[in-house]
Parts: sequence; structure tokens; C-alpha cells
Amino acid sequence: MRSHLLNDATAESYRRSVTEGVERVANKLATTRRPFSGVTPAELAPVIDAVDLDRPLGDSSAALDELESVYLRDAVYFHHPRYLGHLNCPVVIPAVLGEAVLSAVNSSLDTWDQSAGGTLIERKLIDWTTGRIGFGPAADGVFTSGGTQSNLQAMLLAREEAKTDDLSRLRIFSSECSHFSVQKSATLLGLGADAVISIPVDRDKRMQSVVLAAELEACRAEGLTPMAIVATAGTTDFGSIDPLPEVAALADEYGAWMHVDAAYGCGLLASRTRRHLLDGIERADSVTVDYHKSFFQPVSSSALLVRDGATLRHATYHADYLNPRRAVTELIPNQVDKSLQTTRRFDALKLWMTLRVMGADGVGELFDEVCDLAREGFALLAADPRYDVVVEPQLSTLVYRYIPEAVTSPAEIDRANLYARKALFASGEAVVAGTKVDGRQYLKFTLLNPETTAADITAVLDLIAGHAEQYLGETLVHA
Repeated sequence: MRSHLLNDATAESYRRSVTEGVERVANKLATTRRPFSGVTPAELAPVIDAVDLDRPLGDSSAALDELESVYLRDAVYFHHPRYLGHLNCPVVIPAVLGEAVLSAVNSSLDTWDQSAGGTLIERKLIDWTTGRIGFGPAADGVFTSGGTQSNLQAMLLAREEAKTDDLSRLRIFSSECSHFSVQKSATLLGLGADAVISIPVDRDKRMQSVVLAAELEACRAEGLTPMAIVATAGTTDFGSIDPLPEVAALADEYGAWMHVDAAYGCGLLASRTRRHLLDGIERADSVTVDYHKSFFQPVSSSALLVRDGATLRHATYHADYLNPRRAVTELIPNQVDKSLQTTRRFDALKLWMTLRVMGADGVGELFDEVCDLAREGFALLAADPRYDVVVEPQLSTLVYRYIPEAVTSPAEIDRANLYARKALFASGEAVVAGTKVDGRQYLKFTLLNPETTAADITAVLDLIAGHAEQYLGETLVHA
């Protein structure tokens, strides 16, 4: 079994196996004509259940043959231009190259003696990102597994900076469109479900700063502590960006930690034409970025950035076997001192390779393309009598709803839209997401593929309308 260990003696076997795997995936990418096969859990589960994990196949070629039927054939392919579902992006080749390197070398980014140059590369990318945000020289940060972990750590820092032992008095303010991880973080940090105060949004789905000010004042009047304000720069459903300068002013006035969840909108940091949409982010205490959303990186690649690196001490613990206290005085750079994780992948290498090959402008141009496409898609939806579109996009998301020509009940329209989404997914011809707006069922295009065109959007809208009309017609017949 030692023949399967990656080392000097097996380097050639490694080269052959990985090359075969790359060729199979490349062939799949080149020949895939739909984003999804339409397979159902009931169809695929027996195939995977039939695999006996206690009877190995013996070689990688046979395992790759099997992988075709248990995974590759039915995977959801984000690179396809008619994948318009969740916040999943197609990935750039330099990042995939970085993924291959980091997986094989297998550095762990917790301590210097496990990663060496990897530690310094991550720190360089943190400095680059904080510079793009507009933070000063005291800024710092760390790569994380994703936006949920970044938001959790930000709320941990905010809780500790609030300097109170009475957690029941702490309050977090975020918009009604903020990510669910804000509430989840409050629960995990022992603050209670009522600690998060939801602020209503305006017609553009942006936090209403006037209401926020009133809630902050009410909080103070009740003797409660405004622990944090979470502004979102790119909400999951609408791509809306909260009024960051106004939120920053209120955070200053009430002594609250300001966190900006820019998991989606961080692509604007690389944009030469839309960077102004993030004006005010430099006043935040912490910022979440997901490079695996709008920087076209493979999952996972995320980071938490802070304006004052000293606040990361709240995540610092020392272990004699890992990062003893003497390492600090010896100026040994250990990233575990800043992280909620211990063992951690060298995900920063993917972004490093991307910037070294494409440059920030190259990334920004790709993100600008999908934002431009969203504006084109909005015009199509607004002009199409079959659809109601909710809000003009700031980023690359469109939320809309099929409306039949014949008058029918809102509940029946809900069911028609839900049916259309499921039928479209089952056909495999396209993938769209769904959400609710004011309790009603809507559909969603999340546009993160520069290869998607207005013609693709038009074709998918026609498919949705066809499925919805089929449902309503069948319903009428049954009635």
C-alpha cells in the first residue's frame, strides 16, 4: 500500500494519475451541453449505495471509471452559461492550478513550521486586500472557510470588544436581507435569538438608516449595548449594498462595532468602474470577503479582514506543541494566532496564482461583465409582460416572478413559479434559484458567468414561462 503514498518514489505514478483525472474532467467540461443531468435523489442514491467501500478497485483508472457514474455524469456544472442559480462562480484556470499545487504539497497554514512561504503568501494577500478596502497599516486578517465563518469571527471580536459580562444586554443590528449567519453567529456566541434586531429595507432592498438610528437610540434608552451593526455589501437575494457611510456614522455615534459582509460584493474591490459602490467600507471594523464568489476562485477561499489587527487577539490561544508564547517574542509568524481553525488549507495560493497570472484588473473585468449583464437582464425582464422584477440590480442578481396573463390567485402564482423552477431543474436545461419576497414565491438569476449572454437569459425566461403555463393549464383542467 506504500505505492499509493505521494513521495519521491511515486512521483511518476502521481503524474500519470493526476493527468488522467485532469483529462477526464477536461473532456467532461468540453462535452457538457447542460448544467445538470436532471437526475433525482431516488435515481442516484441506489447507485452510490451499491458501492462497497470495503472492496477497493485497486487502481485510479478504475476509480475514475466508477466516478463517472456516481459523480461526474450528474454533477451540477457551474461553468455552463445556463447555470443561473446560487452564488457559485465558474473558476479561473490559474486558481485551479493553485488548487492542484496546494493539494499535493498539503501545507497546513496554522504555523510557520508547517507552511513557511505559505504563511508569508497568505499575509501578503491579506495586506493586499486590506489595502484595496482602504484600511491603514494596523490592519490584518486571516483566510477562512467561507462567509459564515468570517461573520462568526467578526461577531466574536465585536462581542469581546463590547467589554461586558452581561451578554443578555448585547444587541446586533442588521438588515432584514442580511445573511442568516448573523443570527446563527449570535446563537453560537450565547447571545440569544432576540439579540439580533432586524432593520427593514427600502424599495432598493438597502437597510433604512433612519430606522437603524431610531433602533439604536431605543437600545440606548433601554440600557442595552449596541454591540455591532452588520452592513451587507451584496445581499444574497438581491445583491443590494447598504448605505455604508451612513451606517459608519451611526456606528461611530453609538460606539458599535461596524462589520461589512462583503462576501458577494467583494469583487468590486477589483473593479475599475464600480469600486465607488463600496465607499465607506474603509470605516468598518471588520469585513468579510468571499473570493470564491466574485473573484472566480474554487471553494473555499474567503477571509476576514480587520481595521485593527490587535483585535484578532480574541481568537488567540497558545499550545506548547504548536504555537508557544515564546514564538511571539521570537517573531515567528503563526497564522493560527488569528484563526478559529487550527489545521487549515493553503487556500490563499489560489488567489495568489490568479493575481500573478491575470492581475486584479483581469478579475475586476470579469465581475464587471456579469454586473453589466444583470442590467441587460433587468431591462429584458422589465419589458416582458410575463414577469414582475423586484429591484434594479447593483451587482449581478435578478429576482423576478412569472405572472400569468389570465387573472389567478397569488397562491396559485406561487405554485406555478415553484413548479417552473423544479421542472426546469429536472429537465437539466438550466438552473435558477428561488426565494420569497413579502411571503410570495419568486425566482432568481444569480449571474456570475461572463459566458452567459442576454440570449441565454431570454431562452431561460421562455422555458420558465412554458413550464408555468403548463402547470396552470393542467391545474385548470383538473379543476
